[in-house]
This record gives sequence, structure tokens and C-alpha cells, in this order.
Amino acid sequence: MQQGPIGIFDSGYGGLTVMKEIVQQLPQYNYIYLGDNARAPYGTRSFETVYRYTLECVEWFFKQGCPLVILACNTASAKALRSIQQNDLQHLNPNNRVLGVIRPTAEVIGQYSQTKNVGVLATAGTVQSGSYEIEITKFYPEAKVFQQACPMWVPLIENNEHESAGADYFVKEYVDALLQQSTDIDTVLLGCTHYPLLGKKIKEQLPPNVQLLSQGKIVAESLANYLQRHPEMEVRLSKGVDRQFFTTDSVVDFDKHAGLFYGSEIHSAHVELVK
Repeated sequence: MQQGPIGIFDSGYGGLTVMKEIVQQLPQYNYIYLGDNARAPYGTRSFETVYRYTLECVEWFFKQGCPLVILACNTASAKALRSIQQNDLQHLNPNNRVLGVIRPTAEVIGQYSQTKNVGVLATAGTVQSGSYEIEITKFYPEAKVFQQACPMWVPLIENNEHESAGADYFVKEYVDALLQQSTDIDTVLLGCTHYPLLGKKIKEQLPPNVQLLSQGKIVAESLANYLQRHPEMEVRLSKGVDRQFFTTDSVVDFDKHAGLFYGSEIHSAHVELVK
């Protein structure tokens, strides 16, 4: 049987925060990362556009021999995952799997919240999709989900301004707007993989009794659990220390920024997505 690496996808750099945790938890596998930086950000794009872009990237991963692809992108998970799982996998490769980051987070978030009042900080696209509210209330019907779009955060991070005083203003603005929705929020989820880079500043704006969750560790633990439950997929994954990184945009720019998210130096290759 042909074995292949695990594919990890994001519209840009943010998915590297998830990949970092997955590789830490499951270092025995080979991995390929693709950032569709040439078309980022996805957060402001329509459902149809995000679906089309994400599908093109999933097809690319399958051509690289990846039997399993993780959409480490909340917008792609919110706007494209279900359509790909229900409509496209059957004819692309019915034995391959595409998983997202929203469901694994929704499955466990109720265990962290005492009040079952959960706040979500995310991109406009993820908020508009309502995916977190839908998924969290599936597992915790009594939960109340409050969402806040944070359109300035990704540009701040990608322009390396997330440590600046200017970032403090926008962090406070969006955190305050979320907390004004309910005084009972005791758990706040970072619903975008970029946002852990603002984690320290966000924590400073939260009351001490409110905990902040990022997705990396949750998704990594969920994937480990998934592979234990699906040995038929696990045996299709190649093992080793191969970590490959690809971008649809400039490799110079990608390599310059990517280390910030991944935690170590990265050398990427350019890929042109041609149908």
C-alpha cells in the first residue's frame, strides 16, 4: 500500500501554530504544509470563493500523495469543509479524509466552561458562518456562544505589528466588545490560528476568572485520538522526519514570517495551483 504524509493547509501562516502542536504530539509522521498566501486572507471572502480555493488546495495535497488533510484554517473549516466531505471526496478519492479545526474544539470546549457561556474571537468569515455556535450547541445544547469578529488582528500579525502599542488598542476594542455581550463568559476561544501570537495581550484584557483557549493542542490531541480509532488510516501514513513547506506566494516572504508561527526556521518551496 502506498503511504503518504499528513497534509496541513491554511490560507496563510496561522496553520503553522496548529502544525507545531500536531508535530509535537505526533512526531513520527511525515508532514506537508501549504499556505495559500497568494490568495490570503480568506476571512473576508465569500463562501463560494473559499470553497473553490480550499478544494483546489485539497486536490493538490491528494496529488502529493496525502491520504489525510487537516484544514488548519477556521475560515476554510467553516465555509468549505462540509461541502468537500459530502460532495467532493467521493469522486476525488473516497478513501481519503479531510478534517477541520472547528469540530474538535467544539467537542471539548464545554469541559472548560463552568457557566456554559463561551466567547469566540474570530475572523468576520468564521463569525458570519455561525459554525462555532452550530457545532458547540450540538455537543452542549445548554451552551450560549457569543462571537466577535476581529478584522484588524490578522493584518497586524502578518505585518509583524502584533507586539506594538497600536495592537493594544485593537485587542482591547474587540475583547471589550465580546465581553459586553455577556457578563457570564468564562471561556474565550481563539477561533483563528493567527491569534495565539496575540495571546499575551488578549489575556491582559480578560478578567482573571476568564480562561483563554487556543486550538493547537486541542486539534493535536483530537488527531491522535482519531488515528487510534481509525487504524485503516493510520497505516496509510508515512513515517519519518520529513517536514515540507509550500506557499503559493513568495518563498522569501513566507520563510521570513513563517518561523514566527512555527517556532523554528522554515525553508519553503513555491507552488503554482493550476487546475
